[in-house]
Amino acid sequence: MDEEAAITPAARLVRDFVNTLEPQVDEELLTTPDRLRDWFAERGLLPATTALRPVDLAVAVAIREGLRAVLLRHAGHDADPDALAGLDRALARVPVRMTLDAGGPRLVAVRDSASDGALAGLVDAVRRCAEEGTWSRLKVCARDTCRWAYYDASRNQARRWCSMAGCGNHIKMRRAYATRRRRERAAVPPSQDAGGPGPRSG
Repeated sequence: MDEEAAITPAARLVRDFVNTLEPQVDEELLTTPDRLRDWFAERGLLPATTALRPVDLAVAVAIREGLRAVLLRHAGHDADPDALAGLDRALARVPVRMTLDAGGPRLVAVRDSASDGALAGLVDAVRRCAEEGTWSRLKVCARDTCRWAYYDASRNQARRWCSMAGCGNHIKMRRAYATRRRRERAAVPPSQDAGGPGPRSG
């Protein structure tokens, strides 16, 4: 199934937030507090007139990189413990509570802060992913130079790369080359010891 057709709104929000940095080309979207505000405002998480601070940007980036580490673990790889610790510290700065308003159970910020409200919306998206069963399908590419977040819509959830045609083929070709080189080295007979005796003369 196509990724965009299968992904839910909550999973799309988490995926797109992680992808505000594209490590492969070092392209950062969240370069300033205003850029962070614009990203949240475009998704209805805070008013477009909100003024955010550098500390709000720092907390958001820590949450993003922590989520990237978690999604890497979803793809079967070890997560960066520093990024996970940073995620816990950043989340502790955004206390949330449950509300049972007309829209159903959801997490909202405890404090009356626009930045907290936006980040609480992101945290609630993670909760919704866990509730709807899509959380484990959110992954980041196993290629160490990529780490692009994607939604694994495969039946057995075995996908490991953001794109089979791109990163998947690259990794498979690299592994095939390494295997071929090992076989070639194993097939070459060991050279004679240069210090050993030479052939006997008649």
